[in-house]
Amino acid sequence: MAVPEHDRSTLRGLAEQIAAIAAMPAHKETADEWKRSNALQTGRPLVWITQIPWHEMNVGDELTLTCQDEFLRGIESQMRMTIYQWNHVRADMVVEPVFYSDLVIHDSGFGIHQEGELIAQSDDAGGIYSHGFTPQIKDEKDIARIKDPVVTHDEESSERNFQTLSGIFGDILPVQKRGFVHYWFAPWDELIRWWDVQEAMMDIVLRPELVHMAMDRLVSAYLSRLDQWQKLSLLSLTPGNYGVGSGGLGYTDELPAPGFDPSHVRTLDQWGCATAQIFSSVSPPMHEEFALQYERRWLSRFGLNYYGCCEPLHDKLDILASVPNLRKVSISPWADVEQAVPKMAGKYVISHKPNPSVFASDVYNPQQARDNLVNVLDRTEGCVVEIILKDISTVRNEPQRLWQWAEMAMEVAESYG
Repeated sequence: MAVPEHDRSTLRGLAEQIAAIAAMPAHKETADEWKRSNALQTGRPLVWITQIPWHEMNVGDELTLTCQDEFLRGIESQMRMTIYQWNHVRADMVVEPVFYSDLVIHDSGFGIHQEGELIAQSDDAGGIYSHGFTPQIKDEKDIARIKDPVVTHDEESSERNFQTLSGIFGDILPVQKRGFVHYWFAPWDELIRWWDVQEAMMDIVLRPELVHMAMDRLVSAYLSRLDQWQKLSLLSLTPGNYGVGSGGLGYTDELPAPGFDPSHVRTLDQWGCATAQIFSSVSPPMHEEFALQYERRWLSRFGLNYYGCCEPLHDKLDILASVPNLRKVSISPWADVEQAVPKMAGKYVISHKPNPSVFASDVYNPQQARDNLVNVLDRTEGCVVEIILKDISTVRNEPQRLWQWAEMAMEVAESYG
């Protein structure tokens, strides 16, 4: 593709900055720390910040895009966010000396599409909104509408994108093709958009057979997609610089699994994850019956696994013991840490999620944020802990709030090393 000279110059300048950052020896040390944590070896808590409200973070035009080409603007955005995060909200971030060119993969979907009404949106740029759902599944015949996705790889577009980026800055920052390194598996998040939240929760009591049929069909469709990814060699294995589930980075010496063939990555060589966030108030037996027994069909395919997100799981650790190769469990702001610790120490990484609501107040209270973090870490003695700040809807247009939190969290984490 023809590349405007301004765009070329802009991306080369950003690539030079990323290459200089990635050359720092601190990244290997941090990656080794993530390996240590993921291997359940005690040490200081590691800190990672994700799901940042980027629409509120621009200071001094650090995030202002200038490329003309639409595709290259997306690359520019990715690069600028990497540099910005390293400069301001670094925590235990790792920057690799490579730029990944994602494969162009198409998917026909499950055959049912979300329908409903947009109720409210907080900010057009932020993407935070409330949505009402129009039920698409009302009886058994609707379940038959859930189809196996058809996956295709647009090899020509994948190669074009790779060659374009390599030609622009590959001599500065090497470019590598990349398929799926990890996938968010949350079938209940999908199902409630077709069923409606209230109707779905009522039907696990009133029409359990119908719910079982729907979950069985949907998970089978997910597995069909997964099988196609593997058959088409669309899975990739990279060192681990990506979030696993709703948690921290995936660096580990335990993957890939024995028998690894770099030309044909298997799910067994990767991290898996699952979550049933809508089951926050559902009992452990019902969680097992209507979610976990189906999620295990997916999780059994992977070499290591992460479970959970926003749902409190302190009272469900007994049933989670059935998850194969489970390594990390989310302990959300609504979980009881004291109940979780005895059942997690030495078995799983506690993936602690500080409550991001501290950033939404009229006046930011840094002492409250510190106290919240210290309160949790004081109760996790003997455990391997990662601190994952996520779901940050707003910083009230004061990016410095997040900058300060990142610095504070690292100071606190170091004190527990």
